[in-house]
Amino acid sequence: MTGKTTVRASDLRGLNRLVIDGTVGVTTVVEAMQHSIARVPGAGLVYRSIRGITRLVGGGIDAALAPFMPLGEGSSSTGREAVLAALNGVLGDHLVATGNPLAIPMRFRHGGEPSGRRLLVLAHGLCMNDLQWNRKGHDHGAALARDFGFTPVYLHYNSGLHVSTNGRAFAGLIEELVEQWPVPVEELVILGHSMGGLITRSACHYGRAAGHSWLRHLKKAVFLGTPHHGSALERGGNRLDSILGVSRYTAPLSRLGKVRSAGITDLRHGNLLDADWEGQDRFESAEDLRQPVPLPDGVECYAMAAAASEAGDLRSRLLGDGLVPVDSALGRHEDAVRTLPFPESRQWIAPGMKHFDLLNRPEAYEKIREWLAA
Repeated sequence: MTGKTTVRASDLRGLNRLVIDGTVGVTTVVEAMQHSIARVPGAGLVYRSIRGITRLVGGGIDAALAPFMPLGEGSSSTGREAVLAALNGVLGDHLVATGNPLAIPMRFRHGGEPSGRRLLVLAHGLCMNDLQWNRKGHDHGAALARDFGFTPVYLHYNSGLHVSTNGRAFAGLIEELVEQWPVPVEELVILGHSMGGLITRSACHYGRAAGHSWLRHLKKAVFLGTPHHGSALERGGNRLDSILGVSRYTAPLSRLGKVRSAGITDLRHGNLLDADWEGQDRFESAEDLRQPVPLPDGVECYAMAAAASEAGDLRSRLLGDGLVPVDSALGRHEDAVRTLPFPESRQWIAPGMKHFDLLNRPEAYEKIREWLAA
């Protein structure tokens, strides 16, 4: 891993495809706006020509880069990984649907020799990657390996896909990991930050439905700033889509908001299952139709919420860490059926912290350490 930004031939090819898709998409939006405001003779032919030329030129560049795909494929950089993670978080479902080489395949990366009997799996959040567990010189995985002898294994995945899609794949990947581990696994712990907590709960659901054996080894699951009942930011984005769609003059602009990925729209309410989104327009302003998913049986579950303002006041409950409200992170819901029953001793509100502070602040690590030592 190098500190320099590395550009691969596949990156250039993938970016070229995005430019094509983006140009065609923006052209369609502009055409729709002009059609809404005033009919211009011959405009349709002009816009069709722009789309045709864009696809033709882009296809030529794509074909020219294809022979160079293997070159530089083994190198990477933290900068490139961060950009790809963000891109996948926002457009990951589109990248997969169009066969774009920038799409991130799900995999594990080991943070040590794969020989310990105590296994720690870490799942990152939206628009992030496994390398970003190391923040400001601290890595929860490395620290827990030092203090408890865990072998940390870091999940790397495309956070733009549906949570349920990633959850099912995660379950299968853990099953393979435990089966192929060189020594019998005595203890499995999962640490999920933000969306990583949602795919963990989804994986537990689908793993149990599939009869996976790894759930017998799962002892504890720690959720850091996980939007169990959704994020206010995505609900706000959804309302903006609805407002723009009211007028025929602004309706074309609502298409730009609908570029965001399936992973992001799942954060509106905290979808975990295929049934939460199948057969629905995920951009429609819909009520919370999720099927309740309980915490996994036989697993000690812990929830940590961050509050940028003083813990306990109304502002902290509503705004939380700036991205996830405190009640959502702690599994609280006005509907008792949806409430996640984390015991009081397994909840903690981190005062004066923001969402990403949960990855590196000493106070957050000490609480995780205390929970895992219990």
